[in-house]
Amino acid sequence: MKKDDCIFCKIANGEIPSACIYENKEFRVILDVGPATRGHVLILTKEHYDNIFEIDAETAGRLFSLASVVARAMKKTLNCDGMNILQNNGTIAGQTVFHFHLHLIPRYEGDQVKVTWPQGEISDDEKTELVNMIKKEI
Repeated sequence: MKKDDCIFCKIANGEIPSACIYENKEFRVILDVGPATRGHVLILTKEHYDNIFEIDAETAGRLFSLASVVARAMKKTLNCDGMNILQNNGTIAGQTVFHFHLHLIPRYEGDQVKVTWPQGEISDDEKTELVNMIKKEI
């Protein structure tokens, strides 16, 4: 269901104009209005989900299937050197629009985009504990 006060619902459902490169009954793929690099796109769900914690697995699967098709088309036409696939969930993770969307960010040699973090460490005991905790919930 669409949320009346959600800007991405309005864009995804064609109420607000966008530079749409692909659309089907579930998704709209648009150029980002504030791109990190040339050709940066967003895949928007037409149905409103706040984040990955709300989207069902089947819809997410179809979205990522579409992402692979769009990514290959972008690689071919933009001749990018690589690509980041990015999806933020929650304010702490950098989410600013609370409607599920996936970024496809073409990367070019010498661009100034940074999507990195310092590598941490994990003990064998912590690995075992985390594996057991998460595995139990799947």
